[in-house]
Amino acid sequence: MSEGKGPLAGVRVVEFAGIGPCPFAGMLLAQMGAEVLRIERDGHANYLPIPERFDLLNTGKTRLALDMKSAAGKARIFAILARADALIEGYRPGVMERLGLGPEPVRAHAPRLVYGRVTGWGQDGPYAQEAGHDINYIAITGALAAIGPRDGPPVPPLNLVGDFAGGLYLCFGVVSALLAARSSGEGQVVDAAMVDGAAHLMTFLYGLNQAGLWRLERGSNEADGGFPFYGVYQAGDGRWLAVAAAEMKFRLALLEGLGLDREWADMATRRKDWARVRAVLAAAFKARDRDDWVRLLAGTDSCVSPVLDMAEAPADPHAVARGLFEVVDGVVRPAAAPRFSRPTRAPAIADPADLLGRWGAG
Repeated sequence: MSEGKGPLAGVRVVEFAGIGPCPFAGMLLAQMGAEVLRIERDGHANYLPIPERFDLLNTGKTRLALDMKSAAGKARIFAILARADALIEGYRPGVMERLGLGPEPVRAHAPRLVYGRVTGWGQDGPYAQEAGHDINYIAITGALAAIGPRDGPPVPPLNLVGDFAGGLYLCFGVVSALLAARSSGEGQVVDAAMVDGAAHLMTFLYGLNQAGLWRLERGSNEADGGFPFYGVYQAGDGRWLAVAAAEMKFRLALLEGLGLDREWADMATRRKDWARVRAVLAAAFKARDRDDWVRLLAGTDSCVSPVLDMAEAPADPHAVARGLFEVVDGVVRPAAAPRFSRPTRAPAIADPADLLGRWGAG
């Protein structure tokens, strides 16, 4: 068992190096206390053109370079997997099989092993072998069509909804399968697709739409920027404020802070008047700079927050108080989430020989 701390202390994970959701999943498992061995192809240690210290998804892992196509490299991998609890990989369907490292031969050597896979389209289906990126995967789920201004094109929500939500679903699937393996003694394959995760995240909105409570037109609903009391407004200095005064009591608090009459809160109950109310609020927010509004409205339940960029966010008072960010070797990074009442992070073991010695696979 590992001497590290955290809910996943003692869990041994082998991650096959790549980019996107798989290394994100490996990072999260490591932050929860698992020991993660990242197997890299010889000559492909860095998959992104950035210095290693900024490759935040791969910190906290032990790294081992191997020739995965050679007989010696494969034999070493099988010996390692026999001592591991889980494998995670993010290659296109069929790549691991062509390497001789697909689920069948691996689990023949290690029947308790959980085999976690994450792809864009999934392991099967007509698109499974097609190339793609985050925006492609969320495009067919209804998610992309719902995000953006009413009079403009859909807006990609970075690569959060496909890539990194896919990594979260991979983690959830792997941990669930690990719990099942503890009682059954048998591992299983986890097929986590980005397209699956993006569709699943839309569950609530699909229900609302079919109940007649959500319109398909972007910018015409209460939570997509259509409702004037739920959206983003520009302040006098050109910076932005996020407004979420959805309920009446919060609307009234906001109007009081803006120096506007309550009639605008009542008018917002009529969809036909939304554009007029929005114009009034937009003009009011132009009267002060962003941070002036933040100070004026603080503690008023007006549900207004500054829209901070990545340079500003770590210095926000709440971020500082909660420890949302940490500085490691001079690099700012988001802190691990979620939080537990006991420490979660196992100490990283830099030397793969040391780690594999602990696993009994040296």
